[in-house]
Amino acid sequence: MAIANYTDLQSAIADFLNRDDLAAVIPTFISLAEADMNRRVRHWRMENRSTAGVDAQYSALPSDFLEPIRLHVESGDLRELELISQSQILDRRQQNYDTAGKPAFYAITQGELELYPTPDGTYDVGMYYYARIPSLSASVPENWMLTYFPDAYLYTSLQHSAVYLGEDQRLTVWASLASAAIDAINLEGEKAKFGGSGRRMKIRSF
Repeated sequence: MAIANYTDLQSAIADFLNRDDLAAVIPTFISLAEADMNRRVRHWRMENRSTAGVDAQYSALPSDFLEPIRLHVESGDLRELELISQSQILDRRQQNYDTAGKPAFYAITQGELELYPTPDGTYDVGMYYYARIPSLSASVPENWMLTYFPDAYLYTSLQHSAVYLGEDQRLTVWASLASAAIDAINLEGEKAKFGGSGRRMKIRSF
């Protein structure tokens, strides 16, 4: 059967399990599958971008933020921001008496974007990031993941069903199929971005 939407996915899970008494918990299997795929899938279809005026040390991240790809200051001369650790930002603040200026570094601190130096005005900051897979529900019956990779959705959901049902043998089967599907998704994403040749090593001449 074709899996085109949330209802189709729930029906397919029930069919694969050959059970008609799990309607109340199948949405949980799907939610767990989404959490799993958010951790393991990195594909160009997950990429998103946003631009916001930033004028403080801390700023809110996009609501669908999962992981940063790159940030840059668009105001004036374009400057890419370097990701550093919270301790490195703290060291810089201590060494430079927390001097304000045009941001050059960032960290993710307690779920917020922290900039250093602290902006001395309002700067437009562009962010490229991995966004969470939109969660399926009755009001959101489709998303890109289900449209292009229904097998990953199905097998990852079935993997979590096996845990719930205590079916160790099936858990191994579903986990293997889910991992194969996710690996294929990640490989497709790599090929699309790097032309099928993988990441290229830069060789510096002296």
